[in-house]
Order: sequence, then structure tokens, then C-alpha cells
Amino acid sequence: MDEIFEPAEEPVPQQEPQQEQAPQEPHPPRKGLWGKIDGFFGITRSGSNYRTEIIAGLTTFMAMVYALLVVPGMYEVDDAYPYVSFGAVYIATALGAIVGTVCMAFIAKMPLAQASGLGATAYITGTLLGGGLGLTYANAMIFVLLDGAIFVLLTATGARKKILAAIPKEVKMVLPVGIGMFIAFIGFQNAGVVQFSDNAGKISIVFASFNVLSKTLLYKDAIAAFVAILGVIAIAVLAKKNVKGSILWGMLGAAALYYALIGLGCAWNAYGCRGVFTGIADGFEDPFKAFSAWGTESVGQVFANGFNFSGYLEGHSAGALVLLIITSALALCMVDMFDTLGTLYGACSKGGLMENGEPMRLGKCLMSNAVATVGGAVFGATTVATYVESSSGVAAGGKTGFSAIVTALCFVVAMFLSPIAKLIPSAATSAALIWVGVLMMTSVKDVDWANPAAALPAFLTITVMAFGYSITSGIGVGIISCVLVKLFTGKVKEISVVTWIVAVLFLATFLLTN
Repeated sequence: MDEIFEPAEEPVPQQEPQQEQAPQEPHPPRKGLWGKIDGFFGITRSGSNYRTEIIAGLTTFMAMVYALLVVPGMYEVDDAYPYVSFGAVYIATALGAIVGTVCMAFIAKMPLAQASGLGATAYITGTLLGGGLGLTYANAMIFVLLDGAIFVLLTATGARKKILAAIPKEVKMVLPVGIGMFIAFIGFQNAGVVQFSDNAGKISIVFASFNVLSKTLLYKDAIAAFVAILGVIAIAVLAKKNVKGSILWGMLGAAALYYALIGLGCAWNAYGCRGVFTGIADGFEDPFKAFSAWGTESVGQVFANGFNFSGYLEGHSAGALVLLIITSALALCMVDMFDTLGTLYGACSKGGLMENGEPMRLGKCLMSNAVATVGGAVFGATTVATYVESSSGVAAGGKTGFSAIVTALCFVVAMFLSPIAKLIPSAATSAALIWVGVLMMTSVKDVDWANPAAALPAFLTITVMAFGYSITSGIGVGIISCVLVKLFTGKVKEISVVTWIVAVLFLATFLLTN
């Protein structure tokens, strides 16, 4: 049989040189404005195209748009007495996201998005404002501004990059895995796939009920969990078939299915379903009311009232205020720095955006974060951080800053159409987050699990990130455990001075802050 096929193959190589030399450039350069944009961001050079970048930008936005609802809600003590109104923080958060993402687009030229970090917001609202210290929202913005100014200094001097280099290899290689589990857990929780159960004062996490014999299957919460799981499966199927933008299409399909099932639940008069459509109808109010609230309550408050600590000084000394400023700045710095570093590693490792084991243009990415935090404080936004949900856009094919521009423009639109942002259900965005968690598990195989000195720090980094609900805490515990293992196994010389400093700072953070 080989002899029969050989003559048929011989003429082909004689024609190949002429065919291969003709199309020297499969993608001829664009002309005009679009050509200049292509050249600036390097869209064609990166192997991407406008369609892919737009889909990636939309995917990132849809995965992280929940921040516009979650962050303002964290500032509400109750309806009667919020720290600051929902509308004011909504606009401030959107502006922080726009500034941060635009910085990432033009300074770093990376397909990553930024917005107010949930970890930093939780610390501000839960510890500083909710701890009975007498601090105000404007006071909190002083801490954020201080955080940003310190980071600008650290980044400009290169110190922040050296701190990254000080992270032990055992911890660094599992950052994508830990972050993947972290964001997957966020997805499971937001969709109600896993739920918190209070049994006689003992809090535990349980799996959602899908009992077909119970009418609760068509309850709102069960529908959200069911749709999220189906959404992940749909994204996996589309990805297996190499469908471009599989995450975006999976999310849109999940959103459509969610509302269809909610409609069916309304027909069955199931609990909570009617409230979904009622809430949508009630939410369509004048979006400019939020701008008015922002103008009077948020923008510039860091300078207008931020330095007035009279409420705190009524029950505390000036020395206590100095200690509070130091410890709070330390806490916010550690949260911001390592959330951003962890996210950069996690997102970039899945999109071919790594160089020599580090995210591309790392220094510029860090500077984008620092500048955005300073700008965000002026607008009234919590510490701006690179969002782990950027991984969904990178997974959808985003490779350049043009993707970030698309995300930023979506946030611009969202400012004026705040009610429409609520139309994307958490069930749909959660499906994307869970799928990104799947994509980020691959590097777990790189750990030398047979070596206890490497296995323990790697394991603690992953598990504390996921189960402790904190990227920063996971990195901190991983670094401290790595230092202690090397210290007690006679390998203290392998610990650099910077690594010692970082470990001590983390230890101080754990001991002096919540």
C-alpha cells in the first residue's frame, strides 16, 4: 500500500514553494484609526483580533459587574443609617473601576480590569467603620489614599517587584490554583450551590437541595444553583468544541434559562420567583439620583472631611490614632499588594501572558494599580485592585489593553444604566467564575508533593485562600510556613532578607488586625 500512495504525494512538494511564498502576511496591517489602535495595543502582533478582544472585554465586565452592587451594599448598616448612600458608592465604585481599568489598558496594555476590592472593602466597613471606633467614611478614604501613595512609591522605586521576587517558589507556583479555588468558591456561593447552615450555633457549609419531590426545586434559590451548574456544563461543552467566546455565550444562555425558569416558578406560585420580576420593575428609577448623591457624599470627601478624626479622638488618645493609622495602612497595603500580585499570576498564567515566569509588564501593572487607588480615593472608592474575574476575559481570548478599554466602556455605560446592570443574574456570572476555577487548576501538578518542605506551604496557600476566603491570607500563611519549615530544617540560608521582612509583616498583620 505504501508504494501505491508514494507517487501521488511527489508532485505536491513541487507546488508548495510557490503557494507558501505568496501570502507573506496573512493579516495585512489595518489603515486609518483602527490601524493606529491596532498598532498601539499590538492586537494583531499578539495573535488576537478586534472581535476576540471585544468578547473578552464584555466577558470580564459581565463577570465582575456584581462589584457595582456588592461594594455599595457593604457600606449599608441598614436602610435607616448607612455609612454612605448606595447611589453615592455605586458611582464612586464605577469611576474607580473605569480609572483603574483604563490605567491597565494604557499604562500596562494588559487585558485586565480593576475595581474596588472586596477584601479591602470588608476591612473598611467591618473593622474601621463597623468597629465602634467613631471613624467616618471620609476618614476611611484617608487610609485608602495613604495606601495608594505608599504603593506608588514602592512601585516607582522597584521595591514592590522585589517583594514579589521574595515570595518562595513553593507558594508562587500554586497561586493560580489557590485563586482558582477561591473564585470558584465565590461562584458556588453567589449562585447558592453551596450555602451556609446554622445548626444550633454551629455554622457549616452544605450543598444546595435539588430534591425533585419537593416544590422547593422551583424556588428562586434552587433555580439559581441549578442554572449555575448547567451554565458551567454549557461553557465546558462550548469550549470543547472550540467555540470562540464560550464563556460569554454560556453566561448569556444561563441568564436566559434563569429567567425562563423563574417565569415557570411564577406560574407555580413558587417562593421568591415573583419577587425577581417585581424587583426589576421597582429598580428602574432615575439613575441621575445616584450622581447627585455621589457629588454631595463621596467625591473629594477625603480632603474635605477626611482629616477630621474628632469622632475617634472622643474615646481614644492621639497615640492610639497614630497606631490605628499605621496598622490600618499596613492591613490595606498587604491586602492590596498580594491580592493584585496573586490575581496577576492567576490571570496571566492562563492566557499566555507570562514572561520568564512573571506576568508581562509586571511593573506597569503594579503602577496601574497604585495610581488607580489614589484616584479612587479622591472619587470616594475603596482601594482599587485587579479583579480575579479578569481571568474570565483572558480565558475568552483577551490578550491586549483593548480588551480592558471595552470593559471600561461597559462601566461607563453601567453608570447611567444602573438598573440594567442588575439584569445579569448571579447564576450566570457564577457559572463563569466556576469555569475559570477549572482552568486554573493545572499548575497543581508542578508541586513536588513528595517533598514535605514544598508540599506544606503549597497546600496551606491553596486551602487558606479557598477556605479562609482570602487570597492575601493564603499567601501570608504560605510564606510564614515556608520560612518556618526552612528555619527548622537547617536551610535558613535559603531565606532572603526580603522574604524575612515579608513574613514578619504578614505576621504583624495577623496579630494586629482582624
